[in-house]
Amino acid sequence: MNSIKNVPARVLSRRPGHSLEAEREQFDKTQAISISKAINTQEAPVKEKHARRIILGTHHEKGAFTFWSYAIGLPLPSSSILSWKFCHVLHKVLRDGHPNVLHDCQRYRSNIREIGDLWGHLHDRYGQLVNIYTKLLLTKISFHLKHPEFPAGLEVTDEVLEKAAGTDVNNVFQLTVEMFDYMDCALKLSESVFRQLNTAIAVSQMSSGQCRLAPLIQVIQDCSHLYHYTVKLMFKLHSCLPADTLQGHRDRFHEQFHSLRNFFRRASDMLYFKRLIQIPRLPEGPPNFLRASALAEHIKPVVVIPEEAPEDEEPENLIEIGTGPPATEPAVVADLFEQTFGPPNGSMKDDRDLQIETLKREVETLRTELDKIQLEAQRYMAQLKGQVNALEAELEEQRKQKQKALVDNEQLRHEVARLRAAQLEGERHQGLREEAEKKASATEARYNKLKEKHSELINTHAELLRKNADTAKQLTVTQQSQEEVARVKEQLAFQVAQVKRESEMKLEEQSDQLEKLKTELEAKAGELVRAQAALSRAEQSGLELSSRLDALSAEKDTLSSVVRQRQAELVAAQSLVQEKEAALGREQERSSREKGELQGRLADKESQEQELQCRLLDEQFAVLRGTAAEAERILQDAVGKLDDPLHLRCTSSPDYLVSRAQAALDAVSALEKGHAQYLISRADASALVAALTRFSHLAADTIVHGSATSHLAPTDPADRLIDTCRECGARALELVKQLQDQRALLQAQPGLVQTPLQGILQLGQELKPKSLDVRQEELGAMVDKETAATSAAIEDAVRRIEDVMNQARHASSGVKLEVNERILNSCTDLMKAIRLLVTTSTSLQKEIVESGRGAATQQEFYAKNSRWTEGLISASKAVGWGATQLVESADRVVLHTGKYEELIVCSHEIAASTAQLVAASKVKAEKHSPHLSRLQECSRAVNEMAASVVASTRSGQEQIEDRDTMDFSGLSLIKLKKQEMETQVRVLELEKTLEVERVRLGELRKQHYVLAGAMGTPGEEEPGRPSAAPRGGSSKKPPLAQKPSVAPRQDQQLDKKDGSYAAPLVNY
Repeated sequence: MNSIKNVPARVLSRRPGHSLEAEREQFDKTQAISISKAINTQEAPVKEKHARRIILGTHHEKGAFTFWSYAIGLPLPSSSILSWKFCHVLHKVLRDGHPNVLHDCQRYRSNIREIGDLWGHLHDRYGQLVNIYTKLLLTKISFHLKHPEFPAGLEVTDEVLEKAAGTDVNNVFQLTVEMFDYMDCALKLSESVFRQLNTAIAVSQMSSGQCRLAPLIQVIQDCSHLYHYTVKLMFKLHSCLPADTLQGHRDRFHEQFHSLRNFFRRASDMLYFKRLIQIPRLPEGPPNFLRASALAEHIKPVVVIPEEAPEDEEPENLIEIGTGPPATEPAVVADLFEQTFGPPNGSMKDDRDLQIETLKREVETLRTELDKIQLEAQRYMAQLKGQVNALEAELEEQRKQKQKALVDNEQLRHEVARLRAAQLEGERHQGLREEAEKKASATEARYNKLKEKHSELINTHAELLRKNADTAKQLTVTQQSQEEVARVKEQLAFQVAQVKRESEMKLEEQSDQLEKLKTELEAKAGELVRAQAALSRAEQSGLELSSRLDALSAEKDTLSSVVRQRQAELVAAQSLVQEKEAALGREQERSSREKGELQGRLADKESQEQELQCRLLDEQFAVLRGTAAEAERILQDAVGKLDDPLHLRCTSSPDYLVSRAQAALDAVSALEKGHAQYLISRADASALVAALTRFSHLAADTIVHGSATSHLAPTDPADRLIDTCRECGARALELVKQLQDQRALLQAQPGLVQTPLQGILQLGQELKPKSLDVRQEELGAMVDKETAATSAAIEDAVRRIEDVMNQARHASSGVKLEVNERILNSCTDLMKAIRLLVTTSTSLQKEIVESGRGAATQQEFYAKNSRWTEGLISASKAVGWGATQLVESADRVVLHTGKYEELIVCSHEIAASTAQLVAASKVKAEKHSPHLSRLQECSRAVNEMAASVVASTRSGQEQIEDRDTMDFSGLSLIKLKKQEMETQVRVLELEKTLEVERVRLGELRKQHYVLAGAMGTPGEEEPGRPSAAPRGGSSKKPPLAQKPSVAPRQDQQLDKKDGSYAAPLVNY
């Protein structure tokens, strides 16, 4: 996880081969192997050594050309895991690769976007993550291309951040918004990853969980820097803009702060991150941007990546886990117990031991390699230190030579200056005339330059006047242009002042030059006087001096005329400057008048803006009032359904009512937030209108479905549910009426609607079937437990029947032994048929789960089809209980302590329970499944064996029971008549008792279905499916001797009124 910043050139240049082609071929081969190993379809995190080689490759070739040449050929649309790992590697390459990688990735933005859009349209768990990850990568690329000051690793100093933000508040504002968008994409990816993971801590130690969690390390690094920069920029914005303008920025920052703090906290608690990254802890509350001194309390969060030793190449002889051929399934054993529980553990060695040994050998190899690398690094550091010392000595020698050269240069310079002074002293007298001519020509050149500057000033002034007129026109267009004109006007005033200062400086410079010329002329005049005195003193020297005097006097006259001419030009220039100053004053007066006109127009624009603002507020309230009126009609229609007789036939389920009530409660929270935002800023009612629309529909939907649910509920809960729905409707109507009045809008309290909605939610929870109390995660385990318990009960029943038969052979003889053996043999055949049926049902159940679960696990399939799973559990319990009761009844019959009718009833009950098990297994099976055909055959065999038990029981009862023959001898007519009447009374009593028992049996069955949770609503059941069977209130399996879900029948034959056995089935 170490960031690669500066890769030594010696490392990059150390390539095997004898030529550039061989080196390039080896490099391409290495990169191809690393990319194929890093980006694959295995649900495991990307290995760091493969990613490090790819990053080193980008530094070697100073770009990502090779990476993209191989990445384009990957089948990304075929596997979401492959796309996820590609995004992870690309993120690492962007952060730690060469800076040119960013520009190379810019050319493939369309490919990244297409992959994200493709997986975004598919319902795949990794696909949704890929969609979000691609958006984050595109946002990152766009941000760094727009702001090249920020490297891909986002690590810059505060000075660079200040330079990137600049002094313009608009640029700071825009940069803050872009960083907020960047942070939103990163937080959305982290929330999506955590949402898909199980909340258990052990999930971070599984390969599937680590595959999803690995990219979050780069997300944590980016988020820590973005959080620090946004805090800095927010404090800078608050120092330049008023607090009300930045309210939206503060709300967005607070939301991101809490999300980021929750993200860091959850990541810190996971074992996977603790050994890879040290995550900083954010403060309890966000910074207070309204207090400037709070910036000093801000602490920059620092993410620490522990240093890791670089990994070596993978050994070629590693044992690959999970790549071998699948193990052959064990042969089918005749014993049902072995089929159910499998062979005992410990018969073969666990693959984890082999993997641990392999990993230990890898660790030892890596340790030796690490020692070698450390020794090489120390040797390399020693060489570098020696080179540094040698370079420092060479640098000191160069400094000494430079100092000596400077001293020699200074001496030579003094010598040259002395020679030049001597030469100038010798030539001074000959060059006086030439200097005067040069100064005259220089003065003329300066005059020409002043003239050109004056013309340039005139052109600049005219250009400024034109710019001022154009700016005045632009001021009348929009309010935004007015601010621009004000800035331009300030610039113009500054330029005019600057021109004025330049003119004054030019005048001062000209006056200085004239003064300088005057002084030079005075000096020349003095020299001329001295020359005349010298001539007067040297008259006796000869006529040649007189001629020189005449020449000097002529030169004096010429210079005097030149001076007079320059003075006249100076007077003209001063008059011209005065004219320019007068024109400049007139221009300033004109600018002041235009400024007054512009200010008047600005006031008009402000009044128009206020008028438009008032109109906007009125329009926003009109939209809100229209929405509230429509919401009132929707709610009135829903409340009217409570008393509508046509609505009595509509039904709904408590589950759907609970979902609607929960959604309505969420809508109330959104409505409160929108109401608060509207009270803060009435210029935008969009949030309140959207929340009110959603709330009205969801509240009306909750009221209507609450009424529909009450039609199937008991009387007392139904009345309470109707009253709560009425109260909810009344409060909702009162709320929407308040939203239609501007005065009542301030006192509106959307939170008052939460109380009745919570009451509806609580009543819906109470009306849920009790069977829903079992957690869906336990259903899969309960199916296996109940199936195994049923098989064990049947095996135990077979053994107990054999024990009872052995006891009967020792305790009875003759007809009784024959009857007992026939009954027990039929019971044994029945148990064998049931055992075969349970085995076939288990095979069919496995086939259903394997064909229907898809990519989900077996537990997830059972949880998804909870009703069907509950039916299997209920049927398995019933079969086990029936087998136990049959054995106990047979034991009592053999011991002459029970009745034959008990055996008949138990046989009927077993037939009904197996029918329930067949129906529960059959409902999701394929029509042409071979296991289904065998299951139907086994069901018919069970029915035949049950009929055989009933027949043998009845025949044995007839054989054993003594039928007394009637003796009518000695009876007179009166006695016969008396006995006939007594017999009729007995018959009537028995018929009355039979009728009472039938009624009692019906009531018992009704109460059984009530307790078993048979009050499932028809609205959620499919046509033609039976009602839901109960599910136990807890996951604990009841004893087999306890009747789980099948009501006993006390009659020996089928009830002609019913026509069939009542066996409760589940709703699948």
